[in-house]
Order: sequence, then structure tokens, then C-alpha cells
Amino acid sequence: MAYTLALAQFRPRKGNYSVNMERLGDVFRQIATQDRPPDVLMLPETALTGYFIEGGVREQAVTAGQLFADIQRTYIAALGRNAPPLDVVIGFYECWRDRFYNSALYATLGGEFNSVAPTEDRPGIRHVHRKMFLPTYGVFDEARFVESGHHIAAFDTRFGRAAMLICEDAWHSLAGTVAALDGAQVLYVVSASPARGVHEERPSNLSRWDDRIREIAGEHGVFVAVCQIVGFEGGKGFAGGSVVVGPRSDERARAPLWQEALLLAEIDPTDLPLARADLPLLAALEDKLPFLLDEVRAAASGGNRPTAWDDANEVTHQQALTDSTAYLRTIDSEGEKRTASDIQTHGISQLFPVIHAPRFDPGSDEPIQINTALALEWLIVFLRDEVGFRRGFKQVVVGLSGGVDSALTTYLCARAFGPQNVLAVRMPYRTSSQDSLDHAQLVIDDLGIQHHTVDISGAVDGYLALEPEADGRRRGNVMARTRMIVLFDQSQKLGCIPIGTGNKTERLFGYYTWHADDSPPVNPLGDLFKTQVWALASAVGVPDVIVHKPASADLVVGQTDESDFGISYRQADRILAYLLQGYRAEQLVERGFAAAEVAIVQRRVNSTHWKRHLPSTAMLSSTAIGEYYLRPVDY
Repeated sequence: MAYTLALAQFRPRKGNYSVNMERLGDVFRQIATQDRPPDVLMLPETALTGYFIEGGVREQAVTAGQLFADIQRTYIAALGRNAPPLDVVIGFYECWRDRFYNSALYATLGGEFNSVAPTEDRPGIRHVHRKMFLPTYGVFDEARFVESGHHIAAFDTRFGRAAMLICEDAWHSLAGTVAALDGAQVLYVVSASPARGVHEERPSNLSRWDDRIREIAGEHGVFVAVCQIVGFEGGKGFAGGSVVVGPRSDERARAPLWQEALLLAEIDPTDLPLARADLPLLAALEDKLPFLLDEVRAAASGGNRPTAWDDANEVTHQQALTDSTAYLRTIDSEGEKRTASDIQTHGISQLFPVIHAPRFDPGSDEPIQINTALALEWLIVFLRDEVGFRRGFKQVVVGLSGGVDSALTTYLCARAFGPQNVLAVRMPYRTSSQDSLDHAQLVIDDLGIQHHTVDISGAVDGYLALEPEADGRRRGNVMARTRMIVLFDQSQKLGCIPIGTGNKTERLFGYYTWHADDSPPVNPLGDLFKTQVWALASAVGVPDVIVHKPASADLVVGQTDESDFGISYRQADRILAYLLQGYRAEQLVERGFAAAEVAIVQRRVNSTHWKRHLPSTAMLSSTAIGEYYLRPVDY
């Protein structure tokens, strides 16, 4: 029978099981008010704890029985003893048989227990799936904290046969195949997939998710529902975009990006036989499965299997080799070998037009181009989530230097929190450029934000009077650290939080003062190359005079960043983009980059890794903070 599925695109409070359980009660109350209350409620992976909790798994994991008891109690508290049956799919960190897992639970909730009701309608756990494929690459380190499951199975529900997968499971095509072969009509995929890629209109990994899900649904003739979490965890953004796809690979419903939402969709199993009749791939697979399993076992054995052909053709094969060798000898002796010039001379035309793939262009900005509209939305949501939702602040303070980085950061903050909640602090030294002050004022006037000017000359000179031999580099470091003293003191004074302004190029080059420019706890620009900052600044409305002026730290008169580097930002960013993807320096030189420029970039990056980490601590135990005792910054 047809039923209504509700996907709750949920933003969990990190590491706070009880608060998230209370919010689940709010979801129960909300779905009960719908004209047609849903029959199945689906929540994302790790919905009650957050995903990136590292060693916190040990504190947050519960048994499936405990989770069911807590959800059942919450459901009854929300809707009363006569609450109707409701099936729920939810991801959680599980403790099972004295081990920890990333799991998904399918259970039926309900009010008064009715012993004469059909078994499928009675409250209870129907199935638990334990994530089989644990991502341990990039930002992921799951295998360090949980065990992998070893089973994928379909199970019976009130609404037919279903199966569950958890995020990475769905990226392995065989997982969906096993579920379909076991009779699954609906595949529930709970997910916590952090957004990556800002080149398209949506995060790039969501486009890949769409392709993956449509392939699973269409190939096997099943419904597929993917429920994602939203919000930010330690800067990693979960964009949402939950989706329901029908058995013809047709999208049935989609949730918005970046925000919580309740997505309702109709699931009608009578669509399945029609879809499978039009594209009977599952039936064909079932027919050939015994042979394919033999091939899988043989391939998995690791042996080099010879290519098979009919032995009767062996003589023909050998004769063809002999004949072709004899022919080559004949034309060699007769001087009839034709070269390319012979072909041109005799006017022999090409049979097909020749199409060359574009050659690698070291001058192309393609690897560093971004979709500015997506980036803008992404960063504004990040600021609101990280500053307000995660840390509980309503106001922010920004050190406004008059450069493009701090200007862009200020514009982002004004959009995220409103101009009245942004304090811009100008902190000139007596040798600072007047243009810097004037350009900062342009931003202040344009946005209508709060502002304050603190001249740091007295504080800096007071210390440097004790160090009259200090060179320009030391003096610049003293200025930078003095500015951070001012910025953090102003934030303490107002009860707000300071926002960082450093971009990715500067961070990779180590072009900042350690524990100064990099000190603010929230930084929206830290994963944007300088050229991407320029593009986003233009898009958001930063005055052109700021965007297009030479970048300068303004610590020494006449100083510019690019003169310090010996390479332009744009060329450095192109090289950095490829180095970060894993290309070696010699490969980039072979592809056309200047060896000297590649060397400048690589030397800068390789010599400054220490600046991008917390201080090194001698580890004497197996509980060293940040190495063995692991809790994320927002836990």
C-alpha cells in the first residue's frame, strides 16, 4: 500500500544526546499536525549526537534497545498514550556486543500495546544496520573510532520490504545490489556528508550524490530516500539537500540547502512492477547471478586468468601472425612502405575529422574558479551556525585594515548578523598608510556598522623602546600581536567573538604572524585562495578601490605581498591548487609551469607546516590531548 514518508533534515546539537532527543519530540509534534501525518519518519546519520565526535563516540554510543526505549518514551510524551503507530529510521552511534558502531535503527513506535494487532504494527525494533564501509580518507577517520559491520539485509515492515544503508555504503554499487536482490522495495540511506566543492551551483559532492542515488534506484527498480544532516561541525558544513528518488530514477522530492526542513513524499510500491517491466535489469541480474558469483570468486582469488577463446581458432590465429609477418617482409623488399609524406603526396584524404582534447594550460584559472553565489551563501550560513548556534554569540568584532580580506569578512559578517551586530576596529600604527584608514572608512560607511579606532603606536613603541635594535620583521610581529591584544580585549569588553580574516594562500605560505593574525577562533576565508577572495569581494560589493589595489600587510612603508613572495598571487594560487591535489613539482614543470615559480611555492608551503598546527607537546602517555584523547573543538 502507498504510504507517506517524512524526512527530517536535522541539525543536531553536537555531543548532546538529551537535547537532540527533546528536539525529536518537537518533530513528532510537528508531523502530527500535518493534514496527512506521515507513516514513516526518517532522520539522518548520527542524528542525536552529530557526526564528527571522534573519541566522543565512547561517551555518546547507546544500545539499540536503549535508543528505542528513549525514542518510544519521547514519542508517547509528545503525542500521548493513544499515539498511532509510526515507523522511524534513525542513525546513531551504537554499542553492541562490547563494540562501537555507526548504525541505523528501524523501529515501530506507538501508544497502548495491542496484543491482537498485526506483528508489524506493534511497537518494537525491526532491524539494525551497521555501517559496512567506513571512510578513512580526507576529513574522515571513522575506522579509528568504530568497527565496521558485515551484513546488508532487507527486512519486513508494515509497508513492504526495506533495507538501510549508511552514507559511504551507498557509494559502493554492490551494496544497493545486495539489498535489491534481498527483496528491498525501498532503500533508506541515512547520511552525514560534509559539503565539498564550490565550483557549481550546488556543492560538488551533492551532484555526485544525485548521480549515485539515481543509478541505484533506476538499475534496481527501487525507491531510494537519502536523509542528510545540516549545520557545521568544526568548520565542516553539512549542506542538506535530502532527496527521494523513484524506481525510474525520477526525483520525487528534495529538501533545501543549508537549513532544517521536513520533506514529505508519497511512496507507492505499485510503481515498482511497472518500472521493473520497462527496465528489467534486476531480473536479468538474478538470472546471471550464479555465473557472476563464480566470476567474483575467481577475480577475488587474485590469479591472472587467461583470456578465453575457442581452441579451434588457435590455428587461424597463428596463421594470421605468420601471414602478416610474410607480408611485411614483402613490402619492405619492394620499398612500398608509405610514410605520412607519401600519403600527403598521393593526396590520400583522412577518413575522419581529428579532434584533439584541450591541452593542459598552466595559465588557466579553471582550478581556482568558484561559484560566488554558492560561496557567499555557504559562508554566511557557516558564520551564523558557528558563531550563533554552536557558540551562542550574537555580535562579532573584526579587525578592519582596509585590505580586501578584512573588508570581505566584514561584509560577510554584516549579512550574517546585521550591521548593528558588527564592530569594526581600525588599529593603525604611526607609519600605516592613510589609504588603509580611508579604505576601511569606505567599508564602514557603506555597511553602516559600528566602528572604533585604536592607535597602537604607543603600545608598540613602548615595548620597542626596550629593543631599539629590532629589525623590520620583529617590529612587524610586535604590531600584529598588539593588534590581536586589542581585538580580543574589545571582544571581551563587548561580550562578542573576534572573526579571523586570513586567506588560504597566506596560510599555506605562512605569511602571517603566529598566534596573531591566525588567532581568532572563527575564520570564514581560511579555505579561499587570494584570487577567490578577490572574486567573492567583487560579487558582494566591496569597493573596487579595495579589491584592485596591491595587497599589502602594511607593516613597512611601500611593502606589498607579491614583492615579498617573488610571484603573483594568481600564479601562486594556480600552482597551489595542483600541489594540494597531490601533483609533484616536477609534474607541474613538465606541464608548463615555470620551475622557479613552482620552487617558490613549494618552498613556502614546506617550510611553514609548523605554523598551521598547535604547539608540539611531548607525548608521555596513551592519553595525550589532541593525539589520543580526541574531542572536536565544538564537542
